[in-house]
Amino acid sequence: MKDGSSCNAEPVSTPWHLLAMHGWGSDQRAWHGFWRGCEQRGWPLERLERGYGRFNPATPDWPNKEQGRRALLINSLGLHLVPAATLAAADAVVLLASFGRFVPSGAPGRPLRQALKSMDQRLLNGELQALFADFRQRVAEPQDPDLMPPGIEDGPISEASLERLRHDLALLASCDGLPSTFPTTVPVLIVEAGADAIVHPLSRQALREALPQAEVLTLAGIGHGLMLPTLPGQVLQWIEDLP
Repeated sequence: MKDGSSCNAEPVSTPWHLLAMHGWGSDQRAWHGFWRGCEQRGWPLERLERGYGRFNPATPDWPNKEQGRRALLINSLGLHLVPAATLAAADAVVLLASFGRFVPSGAPGRPLRQALKSMDQRLLNGELQALFADFRQRVAEPQDPDLMPPGIEDGPISEASLERLRHDLALLASCDGLPSTFPTTVPVLIVEAGADAIVHPLSRQALREALPQAEVLTLAGIGHGLMLPTLPGQVLQWIEDLP
């Protein structure tokens, strides 16, 4: 060949484009740990933003299929916040501390229903700082909440943000399965927090049963906040290894 290249050269792998959606009471800073690994791989990482605090709502969309494959990173309630068309178009999905149904049916779900009502009342009463301090503690448990990235408690919360927070608490109470546009035929990685104090064990079990083809990574002793420095690398490597 004139340019000296070999016909036996390995084919260049198709790049991945990543979209990431945070969960309730969080914002786009939850994905800070993924930036370095994405930069090293040359993968764009865009973050959807619900707009609970200092950041405005944002819903970036996928590029054209010709520009690469599409991987969706979803944390907790984020599964129910991603636009339906965006979810349907994903080529791979990573579910981090996620669920289809948040509140288990029957008696096991009663404490959670009461907790959600109490949180909504505290929002109405203006107890924002105290509520989010308690929430961060619960998300981090059994780990130190100081290890978590900054959350929405460190900035102003507008009336519109407050309404979104209340709306999404109601969504937590009512979601009862996978969104109808979930791409069940694509590769899925479920990352479970083994010591999750937010997502009920029955809800984690239901997610596994709804996606029997998914790979499951259970992090023993790790709380809902998934504060494990090696996790972003593990997740990105899983995506990179997909055929």
